[in-house]
Amino acid sequence: MVNFKKLLFSIFLLSSITFQAQKADAIIGIWETEKGDAKIEVFKSESTYKAKLLWGKDAVNKDNSSKKDINNPDQKLRNHDLIGSIIIKDLIFDDNEWSNGHVYNNANGKWYKCYVWLEKSKFHLRGYLGLPAFGQTTK
Repeated sequence: MVNFKKLLFSIFLLSSITFQAQKADAIIGIWETEKGDAKIEVFKSESTYKAKLLWGKDAVNKDNSSKKDINNPDQKLRNHDLIGSIIIKDLIFDDNEWSNGHVYNNANGKWYKCYVWLEKSKFHLRGYLGLPAFGQTTK
């Protein structure tokens, strides 16, 4: 009887862990802004989530080639393409949201704190400096 209880507990624990992993991975995929002016791909990298820029209205030149990261504080990176660059990093899933992340603003070359949540199958990101209440939300 004791072995049966241990087995049931183990199955329950494994199911819980699997469900949490599936829920955490719901963010993985390609997301487009509500305005259609940018597209990112979110992926898992070890225990955190990142996103790279696939396309952005303000990230391409008139000939559709990628603009360079000219405002990057690291001078060695200023010649890198914006398209394909990591713009979200360090997201950790906890309690139905991905938090402790950072989002890159190529307009000034700075990283800001951020968290992400999904609502009605839509990707929401809130970037902020200091307190989340003083941030900006993007859908």
